[in-house]
Amino acid sequence: MDKWIEKIQFYKDKFDEWQSTKWAKGLRISSSVIWNLSLLFLIVCITLGVFAASVGAGYFASLVKEEPLREKKEMRAAVFNYEETSEIYFAGDVYLGKLRTDLERTETKLSAVSPYVLDAVLATEDEYFEVHNGIVPKAIFRGLLQDVTNSDTQTGGSTLTQQLIKNQILTNEVSYERKAKEILLAMRLEHFMTKDEILEAYLNIIPYGRNANGRNIAGIETAAQGIFNVKAKDLNLPQAAYIAGIPQAPFAYTPFRKGGVLKEGEALKPGIERMKTVLFRMKETGYISEEEYNSAINYDITKDFRQPEIVPEDKYPWLTFEIENRVKAILREQFASADGIDPERLKSESKLYDKYDIIAARAVSTGGYRIHTTINKDMYEAMIQVKDQFDTYGHTFTKEVKDPNTGETITQDYPVQVGSMLIENGTGRILSFLGGRDYNLEQLNHATQAVRPIGSTMKPLLVYAPAIEYGVIGAGSPVVDVKLENLGSTTWTKSPQNYTKEQELGIISARDALKTSQNLSTIRLYDLIMDRKPTDFLYKMGFEHIEENEYANHALSIGGMTNGATVEENTNAFGTFANNGQFIDAYMIEKIEDVDGNIIYQHKTEPVQVFSPATSYIITDMLRDVLSDGTAKLAKSRLKFQSDFAAKTGTTQDHNDSWLVGYNPNVSLGVWLGYDYNETLFYMNNRYNHPSVRINMLWSNMMNAMYDVNPDLVDAPNPFPVPKGVVTRSFCGISGLAVSDGCSKAGLVKSDLFNAAAMLPTASDDSLITSSYVVINGNKYRSLDSTPSEFVVQGGYGVNEQFIKRMLGKFGGNASKLFPEKSSFAGNVVSEEVFQADGSPPAAVTATLSGNTITWTDAASPDVVGYRVYQVVNGNRVLAATKLEAENKSFVINGSGQYIIVSVDITGLQSGASNIVSIEEKTPDPPEQVIPPTAPEEGSEEVIIEPTPPETGETTTPVEGEESGTP
Repeated sequence: MDKWIEKIQFYKDKFDEWQSTKWAKGLRISSSVIWNLSLLFLIVCITLGVFAASVGAGYFASLVKEEPLREKKEMRAAVFNYEETSEIYFAGDVYLGKLRTDLERTETKLSAVSPYVLDAVLATEDEYFEVHNGIVPKAIFRGLLQDVTNSDTQTGGSTLTQQLIKNQILTNEVSYERKAKEILLAMRLEHFMTKDEILEAYLNIIPYGRNANGRNIAGIETAAQGIFNVKAKDLNLPQAAYIAGIPQAPFAYTPFRKGGVLKEGEALKPGIERMKTVLFRMKETGYISEEEYNSAINYDITKDFRQPEIVPEDKYPWLTFEIENRVKAILREQFASADGIDPERLKSESKLYDKYDIIAARAVSTGGYRIHTTINKDMYEAMIQVKDQFDTYGHTFTKEVKDPNTGETITQDYPVQVGSMLIENGTGRILSFLGGRDYNLEQLNHATQAVRPIGSTMKPLLVYAPAIEYGVIGAGSPVVDVKLENLGSTTWTKSPQNYTKEQELGIISARDALKTSQNLSTIRLYDLIMDRKPTDFLYKMGFEHIEENEYANHALSIGGMTNGATVEENTNAFGTFANNGQFIDAYMIEKIEDVDGNIIYQHKTEPVQVFSPATSYIITDMLRDVLSDGTAKLAKSRLKFQSDFAAKTGTTQDHNDSWLVGYNPNVSLGVWLGYDYNETLFYMNNRYNHPSVRINMLWSNMMNAMYDVNPDLVDAPNPFPVPKGVVTRSFCGISGLAVSDGCSKAGLVKSDLFNAAAMLPTASDDSLITSSYVVINGNKYRSLDSTPSEFVVQGGYGVNEQFIKRMLGKFGGNASKLFPEKSSFAGNVVSEEVFQADGSPPAAVTATLSGNTITWTDAASPDVVGYRVYQVVNGNRVLAATKLEAENKSFVINGSGQYIIVSVDITGLQSGASNIVSIEEKTPDPPEQVIPPTAPEEGSEEVIIEPTPPETGETTTPVEGEESGTP
């Protein structure tokens, strides 16, 4: 121990001795200075570092000072708020496709993604994902340094968590403020979500360029199906690497151009090279082996690219856009209601409507709804096929128009358009519809959007059914088909006409008037009920374009409308008759589900009682006649099945529109033809059928096609049942009143259906009186005292003046037209109208002789009631025959002589004589010469001599010196 102390002391003495040297003193001073300087530098650096950190922290704090402290629920909701594409389905959950959107996306779960995808994403986008807390500091500083130095190499520094924040909560703005918020929120999000949740969310939101249809896509499932036509869970290694590489430059690396065109050659190389980079990183990070890497590098990825296919809006354009519009309307009202706003306000407040329309449109596009429709896929496609195969639409016009894209003048086709709709009566489901001929030529949906006058299909809806419901008529009640003379209460300047312009059928049954679609009788009947505002029935049946005061327009009764109706509205209304008088509003959207499968909308049927069951059945029974023996007879004859159908046709002014709506107990089918610009369908070029023929053919083709798809639905097995309150009663056919003895004797008793709760023929008929009459131009008039008795029909029945006034009503009319020659009523009934003779003798007629038959021309005078045939004997007239004006103008002569014809008017005045026709007396045959028989010579023939017939001669010379007007 002492030795160690001695050694220490020795070395201390030596050290002291060394320090006392000159050079040791200098070294000591220098080191002291260096040490102090080092300490000073360290203190400065620490101070500057603290200052810089403080400044940086302060700057960072200033960048994020306005960022609110987001709660867990709020951040998770924002992250999981994917803009997912809505999908649409035909009836029966048959997939139709995705609705159009700016960005197509389908959500998927992490468990449904290939492990190759997960490895590729982590190796490429976030190597330290499993261990970091939302950010990687060195990556941030590297990125910051590259940005400050404006380096050509920009490696980025965003983790998957940061990318999720940028896409779902913040924006893509390039700024330090946004980056600072991103860092802060990423660190916070890591406390609120698991790593799997973050990775799943990232895979659902990241963009992947375009798919094979040219649409912008996002999300791994959408990318897998849109690029390779496989599910995300089935992606192989090269496919996974290709997709994982796309997000760095989506539109450079995607294999498809806008429009779904596959890139070629050099344009594909960037994406393939990026795939190889991803594979290399996967190898370097240990996710795949060298062998897997080499195999994937040599894989021909181009053979896996999906072939473009037609998107729903291209294959079914009218259908997809119609579905989109209807879903938008549903959501518009739902969003308004959720905000405490009455949806009815949207109809009158345009700004409010626009606000919720934008919200609804965005929701439809990005809400990821599953939209289930009522459209039967096979029926819809069958309807399109019928449309394409029908070849007698009519003439296609052309017009010069300006191309909206180029401004150049081009020739545009304007063909006959078509609209149709099939509705299931009992539910209101729209099973199929046809929007037009060619969507690329005309986008207007002619089944649901085009508003057109509905012509005579209006008659049962507005006139006949209401009249039965009001108790004004029964099915067979008489109506008056005579031209209107007093037009003061109408807007017409000249009397309206039937389809056949000069036609006046007189008193006919309501059934016949509807069957043959008579205008005059319909107008007169409507006038009897107009003050009750029967348009209220139309409103109940869903007609949205009838103006409030339009009921006062008599033309509305025959389809003369200010606006019109759609095919959907018109077809839907006829279904009311099939549903025992209940209107069931047609619909196309069955239900809507959100992304989680929750039903947010389910259609509910809400029937509206419009007519009584009895009225509906009676109208149906009347409309059966339209198919059996009326304007739709051709359509029924072409059906391949026999069902209990009722129907009505309709034609508008100048044949601009042609309609046929028919229904059976199960379905209603409406079809319309017309031009978009009100050109007449009746284009006479000897190629196309009459418009009514075309519509009959097209309707039957459509119905047959629907039957082929679903015969059990379309061919209703049972007829319409007869409801309580429908009774059959007899009545006097000309008055509609109870049968009287005179009516029975006159043979005027009819029987038909009545709505017992509304009307029964109880008051006895008192319209008939005994009468004699004459016939002039097919019409019956009361005979005058001066009328020659041989031209008077005795023992007939006339009607009293009160009856005439009641039937003609305020419109008046020619009473003689009440019972024209071809009246459907049996018996000799006249209107008691007195014919106003002109007071002048009739004009002479011209006679001709053919063989032994005399014929003569019609008298030019309007008041002629008959003709007298005279034989002229020694200058005197001998009456040979009389002929009524309504009979054939011919007479067979028995024997020779000269004859003339005179015409006689209702007052007894007689015309001058016609030209003379004569037939000469036959010359007696000579006596037959008798030759005694002799034996013929051998070899000779027997000769028989025939007698020669006499010759006849005819002359036609006028009689001179006769005065006209001689009785």
